[in-house]
Formats: sequence, structure tokens, C-alpha cells
Amino acid sequence: MTEQAAQKKPDEQAKPTVVIKKYANRRLYNTEASSYVTLEDLAGMVREGRDFVVYDAKSGDDITRSVLTQIIVEEESKGRNLLPIPFLRQLIGFYGDSLQSLVPRYLEFAMGSFARQQEQMRLSVEQTMGGFNPLARMEEMSKQNMAMMERAMSLFSPFSRRDEAVQTPTQSAESEEIAALKAEIRLLREQMAEKRSEPNR
Repeated sequence: MTEQAAQKKPDEQAKPTVVIKKYANRRLYNTEASSYVTLEDLAGMVREGRDFVVYDAKSGDDITRSVLTQIIVEEESKGRNLLPIPFLRQLIGFYGDSLQSLVPRYLEFAMGSFARQQEQMRLSVEQTMGGFNPLARMEEMSKQNMAMMERAMSLFSPFSRRDEAVQTPTQSAESEEIAALKAEIRLLREQMAEKRSEPNR
């Protein structure tokens, strides 16, 4: 179950996935409400935790991913910048890279951790009203999460490899496992090289 689904209320979980159809004129049709919707309407559904899937009305292909990407582009064009330029450059660099398949899983893990922290933040605001500065706390948590995302991307980045022997206390367990696997691979390669260099008996 995803983080978003876990945070839904019981009545929201019972609601079926909304089917959206996209026509050739680029109009989006909500089959549940029997009305046309905009990308902004779909963004609102995402914020409300309502699941939807988008199909091409002519071919029947699932185009949910591309529509969600369009929503992000639309939000960014409005000045609601969430994606730093270095992050976007690194993300583009992963397309076609041998480690491309690992990126979605790691990003999902990182964003799940971020979502959990945001939920804890909301609870703190509700429970603590006097003498508490939620904006300062939010800024600090944002810095921590951005640092985590940068470490995540640099771990796999083909442009800026860090020294694998250096481990910081803030690295995730998954990062440590990957570093351990890389060390084992190096050891196996060294052993194989030694075997090949031995004279035949």
C-alpha cells in the first residue's frame, strides 16, 4: 500500500478509481461525474487523495503517467516550483542509464519518507498551539528532505560518484546495503583476477 493510500480516510478508501477519458481535442472527461474536467481539477483530486486513471478515448491506452507529468509542468509554470534545476538535470541524466530501473523505486521510498514527516508535522501543529513556530519547523524539515533527495540522486548519478567507502550517519539503510553489495562485487572481481593470474597446475 502506498503512503498516499495509507493516509486516506476509510470513506475515501471505499471510493472506486475514477476513470478519465482524454479525447482527440485534448479535453478530459470524468466518467463518474459525467462532465469535462481540467488539469487543475485533476490536481485537486490528487490533493484530496482520490485515485484516477486516464485512458486515451480512441486507442484505450493508459496515459495516466503522461497526464500526471502534464499536471506537474502546469504547476511549475505557475511559479509553484518544487523541483530544483540540479534535481531535474540529474533526473534527465538517468534516462537510458543502466541504473534507470532503480530510480523510480528509490524516489518512491524518499517521497514516502517525506510524506510521513509531513503528517507528523500536521499532528504537531494540531497538538501544539502556544509558542510553536510551524513555519520554522517546516523550513528545517524541508532542508532535511532536500538533503536526503540530493544524497539519493548522487548515489546513483553517473556524473558525480561519491567515495563509496565514506558513510555518513544520515545515510539510509538501503544506501548502506547498496554500498555493501558494491564492496562484495569488488572483492569477487579481485578474487577472480587472482585465480586467472595463477599458473595452471
